Amino acid sequence: MRTYSSDKPYMCDKCMMSFTQKSYLKKHVRVHTCEEQFSCGVCWRLFVNDYNLKQHMRTHTDEKPFVCGVCCKSFARKDMLNIHMQTHTGEKPYVCNICSKSFAVKHYLSKHRRIHTGEKPYICEICCKAFGYVGDLRKHLRIHTGEKPHVCNTCCKSFSRKDALNMHMNTHTNEKPFECDVCHTKFAYRAYLRKHMHIHTR
Repeated sequence: MRTYSSDKPYMCDKCMMSFTQKSYLKKHVRVHTCEEQFSCGVCWRLFVNDYNLKQHMRTHTDEKPFVCGVCCKSFARKDMLNIHMQTHTGEKPYVCNICSKSFAVKHYLSKHRRIHTGEKPYICEICCKAFGYVGDLRKHLRIHTGEKPHVCNTCCKSFSRKDALNMHMNTHTNEKPFECDVCHTKFAYRAYLRKHMHIHTR
């Protein structure tokens, strides 16, 4: 049973799920009112219109149709490309008032400030775990959906995270980038190196 929490004062009167901000509650309520009619067929996330659903689907397909004319880096959304273009000017007018680190894009400064504040505005609506960055929330949601969008082109094994796929590729290339500082034995995975290190610490 969900109970009131001062950390999450905004509670849904339908399912008793609580949220840190009123805006999160308003967004959540749409699930109950059926205001969000457009559903993702992969993770079942709901959207208020077809445009937002199409934008979201690119997170599953890795489609990135918006390409930077300077460095050829591609993006899933036009606004992300616009933000990226500011990095080519070299200007960094947005300065953190805590550590003085500067950023080319205001959005990046806002994200950076969460390091200092500990703010975690992105909340999983399934288990209520909170995240500082939307990308981390997307990765987390795959635990619930079972989605594994990153597929090995060699053996077709799939993974929920890109870094897990990159590590897996070492098994096909025989690359062993993790080396023991003591005996110089090399391993394909960092986890294998950690396990090996126990030999030297006994």
